Amino acid sequence: MTVKLTDIAKHLGISVSTVSRVINDKDRVSDETRKKVLEAVAELNYRPNEIARSLRKRNSMTIGVIVPDLSNDFFNLLTKGATMVAKDNNYLTILCNSDYDQKMEQDYMNLLIQKQVDGVILATVGKEKKYFQSIINRRMPVVFVDNLPDVELNYNYVTIDNEKASYNLTTHLIQKGYKEIAILTGNLHETSAIKRLHGWKNAMNSNGLSIDEKYIGVGDFQIESGYKMMMAMLNRKKRPHALLAANNYLAYGAIKAAQAKGLSIPDDLYVVCFDAVDNTGLMDIKIPSIIQPAQKIGEVAAETLVNRMKNKNYTIYDNIILEPLFKI
Repeated sequence: MTVKLTDIAKHLGISVSTVSRVINDKDRVSDETRKKVLEAVAELNYRPNEIARSLRKRNSMTIGVIVPDLSNDFFNLLTKGATMVAKDNNYLTILCNSDYDQKMEQDYMNLLIQKQVDGVILATVGKEKKYFQSIINRRMPVVFVDNLPDVELNYNYVTIDNEKASYNLTTHLIQKGYKEIAILTGNLHETSAIKRLHGWKNAMNSNGLSIDEKYIGVGDFQIESGYKMMMAMLNRKKRPHALLAANNYLAYGAIKAAQAKGLSIPDDLYVVCFDAVDNTGLMDIKIPSIIQPAQKIGEVAAETLVNRMKNKNYTIYDNIILEPLFKI
């Protein structure tokens, strides 16, 4: 049986308003009465209706985090950082994995709105401008991470300079003497994918190297995609001798394909990528990599979100670009 405030009041012989003031931590209650009410709450196993409370208080002390792939260390660490900051500010986190599915992401966003969360951190894979406009125009604060909406609206985000990072990785390959350089990237409606492609192209052009469209692979950010695209390139008469992979999973798939063709890494195919982190030290292949500060991105995104939730009338948008680490 559900215990109500009236049951506690009747049990103690006091008014419902007095019980309510204790439950909601209000003043004008004696220490003795407060103690009796709290003891009765524990004894009767009272559980407040959090939805009703959130409607009254206009906050639920929860935030949502939507990411596309929790099996990827980048999103794992990002989520960890966000959750830690949320906890420090007395917010609980509802975590959603969209699996790179736009429809699932939108369903999760609608669910979080229905659950009355106070704000959302979103690593979007969406591409519909109306969808982004509907999110940004809501009073509920949203902070975008990783991929950013391509809309003519101001919004909050935390990211790195993906184009610059990709340019630097490609320049590293060129400085090592490579000219036949390929790139594997994700869906081009995702800003991280297209910015990394732009960085590769800019570095090639700046160094007077021709761009072979056959060396551009566009798929998704999964191992299978990297394997398939790299295998197609290696089956051509003229193959690349170096590769920039736009994330670690694309790199792992490409390396798997190269090894299946009997090639040695890095002697036959020199690979660089984003976020190839080996925390065990057991990997034989060392991949020069741009390491995004994933946990820091999550922390800053959560800090930004908390500030927005506490100051909903704040009209200046936070656009934060963090510096990555280049690890050779």
